[in-house]
Amino acid sequence: MQQLLFPSYSFTLKNKENKPYIFDTIRKKYVRLTPEEWVRQHTLLFLMETHHYPKSLINVEKEFMVNGTKKRYDIVVYNKDGSIFLMIECKSPTITINQETFDQIARYNLQLDATYLMVTNGLNHYYCQMDYNNQRYTFVRELPTFDL
Repeated sequence: MQQLLFPSYSFTLKNKENKPYIFDTIRKKYVRLTPEEWVRQHTLLFLMETHHYPKSLINVEKEFMVNGTKKRYDIVVYNKDGSIFLMIECKSPTITINQETFDQIARYNLQLDATYLMVTNGLNHYYCQMDYNNQRYTFVRELPTFDL
C-alpha cells in the first residue's frame, strides 16, 4: 500500500482468498484492505495514538439518514454526552480533495452536528471547526485536543 502522510503505525494484516485484509480495532474484525480503508485505519491510529482520543468514543462506518437517503460516515468521535465532537471523511489517496468533498461532509453534518470536521485522503488533511451561528466552517491548522 501507498505511504501516507501519517506517523508510522503497526497494523495486523492477513490474506483471505488472495485478497488483503486489515484488522480494525474499533470494529474488532478484519476488513477488506482497499486504498480508502488504508487511509481510514491510519486515521484511526492517528486519533488514538497521536491525539489520545479514547477508543471507546470512536465509531466507524455507521449508516444514518440524510433527507430520506441512507448514507454512511467514515469515522466519528463522540463527546461523553453523546454529541458528536468530530466527523471524518476518508478518501482514497488517488481522490483529489475538492469542494465536492467538503460539500459531502457538510451535507452529512446537517444531520450529525459535529463540532469539528476532518477530510483526508492520507496525503492531505483538512480540519474545520463548525460555526453554526454563521452557518459556515472555518479551517483550523490541526485537530483540537480532546477534553474528557
